[in-house]
Amino acid sequence: VDLGAGMTAVSVNAGGYHTCAVLNDGSVKCWGDNDYGQLGDGSTTDRLTPTAVDLGAGMTAISVSVSGLHSCAVLNDRSVKCWGDNEYGQIGDGSTTDRSSPVAVDLGAGMTAVSLSGGSYHTCAVLNDGSVKCWGDNFLGQVGDGTNTNRSSPVAVDVGAGMTAMSVNAGAVHSCAVLNDGSVKCWGSNGYGQVGDGTTTDRTSPTAVDVGAGMTVVSVSAGYRHSCALLNDGSVKCWGDNNWGQLGDGSTTDRLTPTAVDVGTGMTAVSVSAGAYHSCAL
Repeated sequence: VDLGAGMTAVSVNAGGYHTCAVLNDGSVKCWGDNDYGQLGDGSTTDRLTPTAVDLGAGMTAISVSVSGLHSCAVLNDRSVKCWGDNEYGQIGDGSTTDRSSPVAVDLGAGMTAVSLSGGSYHTCAVLNDGSVKCWGDNFLGQVGDGTNTNRSSPVAVDVGAGMTAMSVNAGAVHSCAVLNDGSVKCWGSNGYGQVGDGTTTDRTSPTAVDVGAGMTVVSVSAGYRHSCALLNDGSVKCWGDNNWGQLGDGSTTDRLTPTAVDVGTGMTAVSVSAGAYHSCAL
């Protein structure tokens, strides 16, 4: 991929039909499908090569998160800008108007973003005080504010008294967060057990996932209808839809609670990522 003369990539993130990269000068370039403006170049023209995203005067990107049809970036001042499809408010600018250029997301007075993650039609962010806010499609509770009402602006997610989030990961229609005590909570669509609470009941607020006695979570990845977590001993556990074996437990049986993945004798995992219907670990 030709990123431009003298340009190198710091990170790259691929969504449903488009890809974005943060470059060595903090700029962002995207390419691929652009029907909803998800490339952020001010047009809806598909691009076969990387095209620059105007983040604003003096603004550079720390990270970029690419979803199905929208994109978001954490900027150098820790503000957030998003662009692309906005049918359900997933851009977070208080509207449901598609945006072909980046627009600012109001995280609240004095609030900045530590990290963010975009799902199919919703977005979640960890803020500087360890709180979580989400916005967008909320039909199955994936925004996590205790309702099923779509949110076009960020709303607070109650992760529990005294709890703060270390990271958040938005799946297709569910979300999960790793908390400060190493526990994990998930919310949203749960028809296949992807929330991990032992039921198939959708959850509109964060619900605890039991990863095992003495176990804590280092990171979590929410896929389409399943979730996977990297634990403190380097083991991996997954839960939810397993129709194609994406849980890695040697079966095709859905699991409503975390089930161990055999990564090999003497092997431990450094990272894990859940895709639509498969999972991979390093």
